[in-house]
Amino acid sequence: MTSRNFWVASALAAVMALAGCGQSSNDQDQAASGSASDNAGQSVNLIFGTGGTSGTYYPIGGALKGVFEKSDRIGNVQVVSTGASVQNINNIMDGTNQIAIVMSDVAYDALKGNNQFKGRPAKIDALAGLYPNVVQIVALDGSNIHSVADLKGKRVGVGKVGSGVEASAKKVLESAGLKYDDLARVSHTGYADSVTDMSNGNLDAAFFTSGVPNSSITGLMQNTKVHFVNVDGATAKKLLQEYPYYENYDIPAHKKNEYDLANDVHTVSIRNLLIVPASMDKAVARDLAQRFYDYLGSDSVSVAALKQFDRNKMNQNLVLPVHPGAKAFYDTLNQGGSGSDGSSSGGASDAGKS
Repeated sequence: MTSRNFWVASALAAVMALAGCGQSSNDQDQAASGSASDNAGQSVNLIFGTGGTSGTYYPIGGALKGVFEKSDRIGNVQVVSTGASVQNINNIMDGTNQIAIVMSDVAYDALKGNNQFKGRPAKIDALAGLYPNVVQIVALDGSNIHSVADLKGKRVGVGKVGSGVEASAKKVLESAGLKYDDLARVSHTGYADSVTDMSNGNLDAAFFTSGVPNSSITGLMQNTKVHFVNVDGATAKKLLQEYPYYENYDIPAHKKNEYDLANDVHTVSIRNLLIVPASMDKAVARDLAQRFYDYLGSDSVSVAALKQFDRNKMNQNLVLPVHPGAKAFYDTLNQGGSGSDGSSSGGASDAGKS
């Protein structure tokens, strides 16, 4: 090879190497985000935002990791513990996470650019609805508290300052025409301290917003005579009118694996959501929705919270737009199609409605 040809060949090799490096970096970015529209045919990696390791979000993420990684479109799913809803949405917004679990009220604020997200609305979509967080008000027997309005002049635990429990408590009280000033004492206690104070007679009632059953409530019921307070009638109606993320919810009587109550409790709930960036590839989102649907219909569901809702309603009454890819799957079910497990849905008619 002549000297001249050698240098020409070397230059061409260098250019090709640089081009290859650039392509590799771009591919890695696309795989990490899962959001590139021209990413069809490539597997993507997902970082899954959940919550604290002792909560419910984290084990759900662990269960779904194995479900999603069976897809040819998904490479690795990394489940990370986070500060839950607000942090998860912030992480989706900045590209740190590609899928996450959040509460509907926080998701709604993010969509509208309200409260913690003021001035920066999030471009997020719902992949599916999950189990509900139920507003549970427990009062001491003999306290003469039989409705939300009866909390006036009473000592009430409303959850820790800034918590989701307190946010719900404020809205429920306001919907019944009450403010903190109307209570004899407002106690910003978490579940454990509320239970202790009620057991000692230092609180008349307390709010718990969680899945059903709540272990703190079941513990309280073992040694203290208490009853549930309904959130219904005009109070529930006002809540549902003002806040689209609330739904009516009945805690059924005579369920020994819950509270084994004598009568149904009528209250409200806030649904948890599985969310993704609005920019996620449609084929990826569709596959995730279908695999989640199939998993819920299997005998492999290990997390109790995932057994607390009907998979045929996982796309109904959502406060976020349903991702187009997921919606395509739900539309197939509406038209008499089936999941990959051969099952069909009779209850997917409200996909995308809020």
